[in-house]
Amino acid sequence: MAKQKSQFRCVECGYRAPKPLGRCPSCGAWGSFSEERTGEGGPTAAPPAGVMPLAEVDAEALPRYSSGSGEVDRVLGGGFVPGAALLIGGEPGVGKSTLLLQVADRVLKSGKRVVYVAGEESPQQVKLRAERLGVSPRLELMRDTRLDAVLAGLDAHTPDLVVVDSIQTLESEGVPGSLVAVRNATQALVRWAKAAGGTLVLVGHVTKEGTVAGPKVIEHVVDATLYLETAGVFRVLRSAKNRFGPVGEVGVFRMEHVGLVEVANPSEAFLAERPLGVPGSTVGLALYGERVIALEVQALAAKSPYAAPKRVAQGLDPRRVDVVLAVLERRLGLKLGHLDVYVNLAGGLRVNDPGLDLAVALAVYSAVMGRPVHPQTAAVGEVGLAGEIRSVTLLEARLREGRRAGFERVLGPGELATVEAAVREALV
Repeated sequence: MAKQKSQFRCVECGYRAPKPLGRCPSCGAWGSFSEERTGEGGPTAAPPAGVMPLAEVDAEALPRYSSGSGEVDRVLGGGFVPGAALLIGGEPGVGKSTLLLQVADRVLKSGKRVVYVAGEESPQQVKLRAERLGVSPRLELMRDTRLDAVLAGLDAHTPDLVVVDSIQTLESEGVPGSLVAVRNATQALVRWAKAAGGTLVLVGHVTKEGTVAGPKVIEHVVDATLYLETAGVFRVLRSAKNRFGPVGEVGVFRMEHVGLVEVANPSEAFLAERPLGVPGSTVGLALYGERVIALEVQALAAKSPYAAPKRVAQGLDPRRVDVVLAVLERRLGLKLGHLDVYVNLAGGLRVNDPGLDLAVALAVYSAVMGRPVHPQTAAVGEVGLAGEIRSVTLLEARLREGRRAGFERVLGPGELATVEAAVREALV
């Protein structure tokens, strides 16, 4: 029998060392070395894995159950999948715990068993929030940060849905929140979910860079990664990874005193405060994730006191805005050299979509000339360097959303060829 030897591998980059190191010399990660057993002839031999023809794989749809929230179900691709592990991240105070308490309450009322593992708050704090949100008192709490105790409790109670708030509080090997502790806790909980068939939802802290702490440890292990983000007075739930549904799908909520309220019609919500008949305001049909939303593009032009005029873009890609301004000046003869130009996507969203180019062009032209865009007109299309209007992704879906939002006319590549023609048609 081959003599067993030990070596240590960095779980972040794969660097190997004969002994554990505090910091990986290759990638700089701390506490990332894991022991591996090898024999003289290489890694320890394992029994051969079985194989099966693809034709024998059951192609039936995965069983799902609803979260009780239409917007959450949209992002998940139809609801929770038994045995799946999900990670939800977001900045502090964005509403992660509030949303998950509401989801836990709705799943509980559907007849399933739910356990809420409160690692950061006391049971009294959780109860105060739950009473404010109207959560059923039958919701079961587990206030323990010891990983072994949590796993033993889950085995004893076998819940259908488990919410762990948050994964960085669980104590395993190493200091809670460290790379080793987070990795071990995540892997152990995911193994429990796969074996028991329960749905696991983990809450993860966000780093200064805006990503979930320990992304290579957590995000690669779970089945779906969701982010809850702030967009003005709204909250947006976005999927960055989803093995059981579409990636990039979004759900929109509004934070109120009763918790997070679903926004079933985001276009209507984002256009609720749009001024009518004001120069510099245009509606664009944007693709946000996999969802088409009608958004207001605002522009303002003012005489610049500086030799180099300002170009400010909020919520849009500044480079795309610069290209549109260059096309307006060169192809339409719009004089912008002495003007400060400000372009804003109202509502607080950040969208990098070339389909908003035409709306930006109409808003800027309207602001400079002092002529409003017709209030029942929306725009969609990418602006080329020759001044042409080019087609964009999901054009038909955008046109349908424009008609559903009540716009009498949608200017786009299917009707007009150039930005100049769109300007003549749009301005009052």
